[in-house]
Amino acid sequence: MTDRPLLLATANVGKLRELRELLGDLTVLGLHDVGIDDLPETADTFLGNATQKAVEAARRTGLPCLADDSGLCVDALGGAPGVYSARYAGRHGDDAANRALLLERLRDVADDLRTARFRCVLALVDRAGPLGERVLHAEGECPGAITRAPRGDGGFGYDPLFVPAGETRTMAELPSAAKHVLSHRGAALRSMLPTLRGYLAGR
Repeated sequence: MTDRPLLLATANVGKLRELRELLGDLTVLGLHDVGIDDLPETADTFLGNATQKAVEAARRTGLPCLADDSGLCVDALGGAPGVYSARYAGRHGDDAANRALLLERLRDVADDLRTARFRCVLALVDRAGPLGERVLHAEGECPGAITRAPRGDGGFGYDPLFVPAGETRTMAELPSAAKHVLSHRGAALRSMLPTLRGYLAGR
């Protein structure tokens, strides 16, 4: 099992870039590397979607698969957009439209009530390996608040609108290294990384 590649079960270029940076020296493939365009996301929880994507990717490829489902949960909107973050405005992956809709729905919400958090759930599946039917999970969260206008050119999704707790810059204004320290995805991956490295190395 030594040096088995890991498939990141995502077609999102921004997520793939972030996860590759966080995983460092591990051999990592993306969905496009194995000829998969997209995976189902029909569950109503982050955990359900992450598991669904990882199971399906592992079934199609025979590789160990790590999938994430993540999103923005805004307190004033009852946790929305949540699992629908990527398609909040109707079309999947239209970041600009999603941000515009979020700002419109928060237009009359006072600054001190614009609290939110990014959440991420990771699922590791390897049906053809020692994991068998088991699924390993890890979670991460990044609390913060929503700005009144986008700021910054980095990141993707809602990053230009989200200021992490204790910061004055949005996620899109932070350098990659600083973002990884604070991010929900970074927290989830740090939680799983020792298990992931050991598993892929066969230890």
